[in-house]
Amino acid sequence: MCHALIDELWALRTHMLAAEASHAEALAQVAESYRASARNLTHYLALREEDRRHLQAQLASIGVSSLGRAESHVLANLDKVLGILHRLSGRPWADLSVDEPAGIHKGQTLLAHHAHTLLGNAPPNREVRIMVTLPSEAAIDHAMVVQLVASGMDIARINCAHDGPTEWTAMATSVRRAAEQAGRTVKVLMDLGGPKLRTGMLPPGPAVLKVRPQRDEFGRLVQPSLMGLRATGSSTVVKNATAYLGVKADWLAGLEVGDQIDLVDARDAHRTMKVVATGKHGALAELDQTTYFIPSTRLTRHRHGKHAPANTRVNDLPRLESKLTLHTGDKLRMVSEAAFASADDGIRPERLSMPELPCTLPEVFEQVKPGERIWFDDGRIGGVIRAANAQGVTVEITHAREGGERLASDKGINLPDSQLDLPALTDKDIQDLPMVAQLADLVGLSFVQRAQDIDLLRQHLLAQDAGHIGIVLKIETRRAFENLPALLLSAMKSRATGIMIARGDLAVECGFERLAEVQEELLWAAEAAHMPVIWATQVLETLAKTGMPSRAEITDAAMGERAECVMLNKGPHILEAMQSLDNILQRMQMHQSKKRSLLRALSAWKAPLVAAPSAKRQPRPKKRL
Repeated sequence: MCHALIDELWALRTHMLAAEASHAEALAQVAESYRASARNLTHYLALREEDRRHLQAQLASIGVSSLGRAESHVLANLDKVLGILHRLSGRPWADLSVDEPAGIHKGQTLLAHHAHTLLGNAPPNREVRIMVTLPSEAAIDHAMVVQLVASGMDIARINCAHDGPTEWTAMATSVRRAAEQAGRTVKVLMDLGGPKLRTGMLPPGPAVLKVRPQRDEFGRLVQPSLMGLRATGSSTVVKNATAYLGVKADWLAGLEVGDQIDLVDARDAHRTMKVVATGKHGALAELDQTTYFIPSTRLTRHRHGKHAPANTRVNDLPRLESKLTLHTGDKLRMVSEAAFASADDGIRPERLSMPELPCTLPEVFEQVKPGERIWFDDGRIGGVIRAANAQGVTVEITHAREGGERLASDKGINLPDSQLDLPALTDKDIQDLPMVAQLADLVGLSFVQRAQDIDLLRQHLLAQDAGHIGIVLKIETRRAFENLPALLLSAMKSRATGIMIARGDLAVECGFERLAEVQEELLWAAEAAHMPVIWATQVLETLAKTGMPSRAEITDAAMGERAECVMLNKGPHILEAMQSLDNILQRMQMHQSKKRSLLRALSAWKAPLVAAPSAKRQPRPKKRL
C-alpha cells in the first residue's frame, strides 16, 4: 500500500507546484507580506480540485496524517506524510522544505500577523475580536459608546447605508475618545452601502396610534398607558409618557390634574383618560384600555361642577408603515421608483391588474430572465420571474406562509440565479470615500463579485492617500462565493485585508440548506490564505433584541471561535449580548482552534466511572438466649 500511496502523493505534489507556477503572474502582484500565503492558497486549491477522501482513508488506516487539517501549511503537511511513507517503505528521503511556503507554525504566525494588521490586537483573555454595529444614537450619546468600549468592543462598525457624514464623524470621534479613556485601541470599520437591491418606498399607510396597557396573565391591569398630551406640532418631552397626542394649545392649557377625558376610538369603543400631571408645555394622562386613535378622534374634557365640555381633535399621529400582503400564487409587478411615483407611467394596465412594488435598482430589469428565482426580505417571500423588460419585472409568488406574508419598504431583494452586472462601488460610495479615508481604519466593500471591484476600490483609496486603510470583502452573493479564489488573490495586493462572511444574504443566495457547507468552505479557504475572517449576521440577534437568547444561536455563536472576529448587530440588549459572546468565546478557545480540537482536561468527568465499594458491613453477633 505504501508504494501506491507514495506515487499518488508525488503526483499530487507535482500538481500543486504546477498550479503555483500557472498563477505566477498573479502571485507576483500580491503584497510581500502575503506572498507565502498566496502560494499556500494555490496549493490548497489544487488539493481540493478532486475528491481525496479515498486517499485520506488509506492514510488514516496506517496511522499517518490524512491531510484533513492542512489548510495553513498544505505542501509542508504533504511532504511530512511523504517522508514518513518513504521511511516506512525503506526508501531514501531528502528534505524538500525549500519548496514549502509555510509550515504549521509559520502558517499560524502569518494568520496572527495578518489579523493584527487588519483588526488590531486581540484582548488579553480572548483571541477573537468583537465588532459591534453602532446605532444612529451613538452619534449623540457618548455614554453609550463608553459602555460599548468598556464591555469589550474591539471594532466599531459604521454602516454608511444609514445616516450621513455628520453622524459618522461624531460616531468615529466618540469611539476614539472612549478608547483613549479606556487606555486601549478600538478600530473603526466603515461599511460602504454598495449596490443593494431593495424594495423602494411604498406610500405611507393611515395615521393610527394603537396603545395598550400592560396586564397580567389574568387580565388584571398592571400598568396603564401613559399618554403625553402636547400642543400640535410640538416635540416637547412629557415625563413618563409612552405615547403622544397633539392637541389644541388652548384646550391643553385648560387641563388640570383629575380631569376626565372621554373619547370614542376608531372601533367606536368608548374610552376614558384621566389627567395625572400637568406642566407648562404638556400633560400626562392615564388610559387603562386598548385604544386606537385616528385623526377624527375627538377628546372631550369633563371637570366636576362644570357642564360645558371642551373638545379637541387629535393630531400628530404616526402613519403606519404601508405593506403589501402576498400569497402563494399572487403576481407582483416590480417597477422603478420613478415609475411607481408617476401617475402616467405607460404601464397602467399592469398597475390595475396586480400590485406594484418600487425597486431601488431598475437597471437589473434587463439583466434578469424568466424562470429565475427571486427572494424578498431575507428569504421570507420567494417567487419566480415570469416576464421582464426595461419597464419592469413580473413575479409569481411561490413561497409565502399560509395566510400570506407582508412585504414592506426597504427590504432586501436577492436574485440568486441571475448574472447581474452591477458596479461594486456606486456613485454614493465614491462620494462617501473621502470621508471614509478621514475616519476609518477599515473599509467594507459590499456586494463584491469580481477582482476588478477590489482593484477599483484600491485605486480610489490611493487617490485619497489612504492606501493604508484595511479592506474587508463582504462575501454575500453566490457569485462572490464562486469567484472567491480570484477575490482573495486580488485582496492580497493590500497588506491589510480580510473577508466578512455575511451569512444572511449568503443563505438566501446559496440556499439555507447549503449555508453550513458554504460557510465551512469559506473558513477553509481563508485559513489557507492566512486571511482573517469576520463571522457576521444575526449572531446572538435574539439576545441583543429581547434579552433572551435561543439555544440555536448560542451554538452558532460558539462557531465564531473559528474566525478572528465576530460581529454583533445593534439592539437594546447589546451589552448583555457582548458579555455572553465574550464568555462563549473564552470558553470555546480552550476546546477548539480552527478545525483542530484541543485536548484540554475535562474536569467535569474526573470522578471514577465506577464508585468505589463501601466497606463491607460486619454482621452483628446473635444474642444468645
